[in-house]
Amino acid sequence: MKASWKFGPLCLASLIMLAGCHLDMYIQPKVKSQSENQFYADGKGTRMPVAGTIEFGKPKKDVEFYTGYKADGRLATEMPIKVTEAVITRGQERFDIFCQHCHGAAGDGKGMIAQRGFELARPVGNYHTKRLREMPVGHFFDVISNGYGTMYGHASRISAYDRWAIVSYVRALQLSQSVLAEDMDAESKAKFGINSALKTGPLFVPPVTAPTMVPNPGPVDGVTPPQQPDRNVRTGE
Repeated sequence: MKASWKFGPLCLASLIMLAGCHLDMYIQPKVKSQSENQFYADGKGTRMPVAGTIEFGKPKKDVEFYTGYKADGRLATEMPIKVTEAVITRGQERFDIFCQHCHGAAGDGKGMIAQRGFELARPVGNYHTKRLREMPVGHFFDVISNGYGTMYGHASRISAYDRWAIVSYVRALQLSQSVLAEDMDAESKAKFGINSALKTGPLFVPPVTAPTMVPNPGPVDGVTPPQQPDRNVRTGE
């Protein structure tokens, strides 16, 4: 009882102090969007930018460059940037970083992620199908930007210019897998070891072989380990 009597005055004082608290910071006047506010001379709560304000960055008026679509809403059919060897090389570099692990070095959808089971859930895009060969360049830019199926968008990771560079490299990959012998000069044929007598037909790249198997080392402590792929053998991906 004595202990309770000692703490009684302290509790009473605490209650009095709490009763005097209020929520000014919560109920204080504030500016609400599109509402009237007499604090300003024009009576408007929404404030306009100060005259002469310069925006951060620049306006994105080039619809095709930033979206892959024309002004009429159709997919862009022509590259909005000048395609040079440097652009394609840049596209290859970006492709190897962001795309190759799924789509494969040849763009055939046989990247390492696909080989390790992902394609069982959903086939990875193969650029060499008839549908994608005929697809406008804007489609590839849109897919890189916004994603497709289980592929997430890369707009926040890859600049618009680099996305178009990747598109240029995808087109180069498509061409590389369907070039005709008659379209190549003698120097190119000699460089790639193509028989000059070959006149027609596409020059298909040999399919990538499966990883070689490491010889079974035999039983260890009476247990025979399963045969495993040699992770050091390059598969072309």
